[in-house]
Amino acid sequence: MRVLTSFFDRIVQRYLPDAFLFAIILTIFVYLLGVFLTNNSPMEMVAYWGNGFWDLLEFGMQMSLVVVTGYILASTPVVKRFLAKLSRIAKTPGQAVMLVTFVALVACLINYGFGLVVGALFAVHVAKRVPSVDYRILIASAYSGMVIWHGGFSGSVPLLIATPGHFLEDAIGIIPVTETLFSSFNLFIVITLLITLPFFNRYLLKGADSLGKIDPSLWKEESEEETGSHPAETPAERLENSQLLSLLIGLMGLVFVGYHFVTNGFDLNINIVNFIFLFLGILLHRTPRRFLETVGNGVKNAGGIIVQFPFYAGIMGMMVASGLSDKISLLFVSFATDYTLPIFTFLSAGLVNVFVPSGGGQWAVQGPIMIQAALEIGADTAKTAMAVAWGDAWTNMIQPFWALPVLAIAGLKIRDIMGFCVMILFFSFIPIAIGFLLL
Repeated sequence: MRVLTSFFDRIVQRYLPDAFLFAIILTIFVYLLGVFLTNNSPMEMVAYWGNGFWDLLEFGMQMSLVVVTGYILASTPVVKRFLAKLSRIAKTPGQAVMLVTFVALVACLINYGFGLVVGALFAVHVAKRVPSVDYRILIASAYSGMVIWHGGFSGSVPLLIATPGHFLEDAIGIIPVTETLFSSFNLFIVITLLITLPFFNRYLLKGADSLGKIDPSLWKEESEEETGSHPAETPAERLENSQLLSLLIGLMGLVFVGYHFVTNGFDLNINIVNFIFLFLGILLHRTPRRFLETVGNGVKNAGGIIVQFPFYAGIMGMMVASGLSDKISLLFVSFATDYTLPIFTFLSAGLVNVFVPSGGGQWAVQGPIMIQAALEIGADTAKTAMAVAWGDAWTNMIQPFWALPVLAIAGLKIRDIMGFCVMILFFSFIPIAIGFLLL
């Protein structure tokens, strides 16, 4: 463990560039693959890239708000006290890593956006409680919750195929969540990771070099005096410090949240998560002035997402339009049997996810190919669909796309955690493979 962890940590620290440069290198790599492995001309690949470049604007805005609204809520005195109290459970570095891992896993099972924010924010509080912990491993542990999200309640693939009118309904009908999320193989994978991953992340501490000391500047804002408390002198300043305005709009937001759940059930999608965080933040900051000053600090953390997500949209555009994603999927299907198709689907989905890091987008690209193969060779369509879902979640560990919100909150770079995430990738393969092959 010590040798492997130290090896990957050193390799990543030395050779992995910043997440933005990683996106650029990946763009060039996919472009060259499209030119040399498909029938598309260089100019056609450029067109696919440019046409797809802005396809993730809505999603990029959602993820930016995940970071900003999460920061807003975490900066309220009430939430600070709660997270600080919960973090007291951890007394040692090992306990800190295990606690953060478990909280992140449970949160990501509920909702991936919720899990990203809660895991990172909680890790920051635990780091302040146990400053001797390797901060890089602690943040990697917070991010490791993403390995489980597609087997949980916000999994886009199982929820989509359980919804009437989905685009593959003519081929596979409606597949209820009892055959996907609550199937024996999925429950085995989820429960095994919930129990074992906290221990595995704790053992990563044994192989870490002493590079993870916490930079005191990361907590500088915690020591600053609360702003917005000076007396209001003008009508405009009195409005900015009005608790009544914050109370009225905050309550209006919470009323809508209640209405949403009453009419839609427990639909904890990314928009409603952001909505809850935003209006709780308005209420708990008490005045518009304090809220807006916190927003100003939180927006600084979203810069990486705003710039990088269009590049990943361009990569997805090249992968889909050029047929590269189809080629990867068909390669694995070509030598699969009804028994091995789910595991090969899982592996191919993991590879495609590196280039198309969006669960719903990947299913739209890869789902029709894998489901058609399953129907032709008599494989389990529900298990094949979940194999795509788990492949998408699995290689999140080596894809900076989803790590950006966590890194923004934590104040780290992708190279700080990726060496440990590679180890988590290898470990999580074991229960996932057992689930698909033996259950």
